[in-house]
Amino acid sequence: MSELAQPMYQSGFGNEFVSEAIPGSVPQGQNNPQKPPLGLYTEQLSGTAFTVPNARNRRTWLYRIRPSVRHAWNFTETTNHLIRTAPCRETNPPIGQLRWNPPPFPEGPTTFLTGMHTIATNGDAHTQTGMAAHIYLATESMTDTYFFNADGELLVVPQDGALRFVTECGVLVVAPGEIAVMPRGMMFRVELLDGPSRGYICENYGTYLELPERGPIGANGLANPRDFLHPTASFEDIEQSGELFVKFDGRLFVVETDYSPLDVVGWHGNHVPYKYDLRRFNVIGSISFDHPDPSIFTVLTSPSPDEGVANIDFAVFADRWLVGEHTFRPPWYHRNIMSEFMGILYGVYDAKEEGFEPGGMSLHNMYFPHGPDHDAWMKATTSDLRPEKLSNTMSFMFETRYPLIPTAYAGSIPALQDDYPSVWHSLERHFEATES
Repeated sequence: MSELAQPMYQSGFGNEFVSEAIPGSVPQGQNNPQKPPLGLYTEQLSGTAFTVPNARNRRTWLYRIRPSVRHAWNFTETTNHLIRTAPCRETNPPIGQLRWNPPPFPEGPTTFLTGMHTIATNGDAHTQTGMAAHIYLATESMTDTYFFNADGELLVVPQDGALRFVTECGVLVVAPGEIAVMPRGMMFRVELLDGPSRGYICENYGTYLELPERGPIGANGLANPRDFLHPTASFEDIEQSGELFVKFDGRLFVVETDYSPLDVVGWHGNHVPYKYDLRRFNVIGSISFDHPDPSIFTVLTSPSPDEGVANIDFAVFADRWLVGEHTFRPPWYHRNIMSEFMGILYGVYDAKEEGFEPGGMSLHNMYFPHGPDHDAWMKATTSDLRPEKLSNTMSFMFETRYPLIPTAYAGSIPALQDDYPSVWHSLERHFEATES
């Protein structure tokens, strides 16, 4: 990875930040002076309505070389893409337990944007509920191409290959094992640092992702706020032709530009991109018997109006010790009211002995039963219950209150496993009316 790819960061979750690429570029004592410093333009990017309570109010003041209205006209809709937005019912989608092998990289050149493929959606972006699960398959950088999403924030989970996000607020470098979150409305482009990159994206139409309430866990544990990193100001003063893509109400538009829109010299606020290293997640678990609900693995959550019911939970299954006595240690067999989209970044997931590979994914919609395959069940019920360390493993889950509807693309690609449910077919009867 090049030295260029090592930016400086500011730490803390949800903080109010101030950052200047040139000292004095952010005005002192007020947001909108008659004449901003250095001949810049003042612009506010609002992430929420003005009157949202303070705890969830999001906005950033930007001090830029040119205002965004300079290029926000003469948009043309483009339909040559595989990005879909809820509500989306292109076909009668497959139902039941679904799993995909890692999709291969395309033969032709693709960027983070052109290589984005939607797997499933739910809710309605227009009414700001639900989400979309995408993958991306990128073989080249976005050089003179920029993007912002008006429909929701983007949680990006690289699986193979590091990414460099160049945003209005500065630069984030994100490698496999880390995540990046791009706020709604934030302009950015994505560069590849070490060859092709593949990964997953959760597009959140609802309330912004936040840290979950810890409840009885208390003040510490899970994802610690100080481990979330935000960019420091840097800007591009480049005058050359390019294209700005915008996703708005489920449609993708493009407009030509004659300069880089990433020209913010200074900024202050809290509607800012951020990154997080999933390996810093402080895993909580049982030290006696059984194991708590998987909500203890929640890194970030998008709340819904129903208390305790998430629009989206982002959970991670990282390295951890298993020590439960007389306990079936993998996830139990279950039928959930929540729907689960799962991916694996590296290693082996402890509930699946084979068929679930890094770069692959699974979808278990609400009330479709799932759990360990036969081999994982056999191992868990016969092994010596000594303390066991799960090492070099990282899986994640987008869990959501609404059913996820697969797209036509997801239901037709060769990576879809047509025999996935067979992993449970050899689970046999062991019932005896009298305990032996």
